Amino acid sequence: MTELSDEKSKLIEEVYDKWHQVLKGELEIDEILHEDCIFWSPVLFHPQHGRDLTKMYLSAASLVFPGDDTPTNSNAEMKEEASSSFRYTKRILDGKHAVLEFETSIDGLQVNGVDIITCDDDGLIVEFKVMIRPRQALEKVREQMMHMIESLDQSSS
Repeated sequence: MTELSDEKSKLIEEVYDKWHQVLKGELEIDEILHEDCIFWSPVLFHPQHGRDLTKMYLSAASLVFPGDDTPTNSNAEMKEEASSSFRYTKRILDGKHAVLEFETSIDGLQVNGVDIITCDDDGLIVEFKVMIRPRQALEKVREQMMHMIESLDQSSS
């Protein structure tokens, strides 16, 4: 492995670690999002451009995706919050890309998906893409995300 590829691997590992700090409330999301970040929502046809829109969608998702409360978790190391069902189950870190598979339960419905994160040379997220399955889970997420974004818009007015 060359020194250059080692540096790239370290970069995405740092971004991955910072993303988890954001999830834990230890770091502000603005510190890791590029101002021209692109967010690809699983429920919108067009990409959302810019840090503010990306932050809005990720903030809404953080309120929807913790999922149902659950007393136990078989993989506590990958779990962000002991009181929710959300957990990352797999990760692939390569170059400037991270693919993080997650599972959660929303209103008793099992949700499976991936976050695909791309960073730049400065370690800022330039693209965040979310994919969800199955279709019923996507519909449930869409319903709750639209409600959450409406709530966030009303509270910021």
